[in-house]
Amino acid sequence: MKLLKCPINGTRPLSEFIFGGEWRDMPNPDTSSDLEWASYVHYRDNAPGIKKEWWYHSPSGTWFIAERNTLTDEVLATYLYSNPPATNVKEQSA
Repeated sequence: MKLLKCPINGTRPLSEFIFGGEWRDMPNPDTSSDLEWASYVHYRDNAPGIKKEWWYHSPSGTWFIAERNTLTDEVLATYLYSNPPATNVKEQSA
């Protein structure tokens, strides 16, 4: 059984979670050009490596960030968006 750690409820079965997509910096919608906004909405590089992703824990209604290596499918860290880890996960894994 595949498991994922919810930052609120601890390690739970993956069936309790919903993938919410890759987390990316959002441009300011008031000042960005149409091209910048369209790129943010539609384009992804899909290169394998460490990505920040939105995940949702259904039973608790908790949205959080998981930093995951998409090449190995290893989850390196999970945390609430408002409480990121003090150190960069990419630096820890090098």
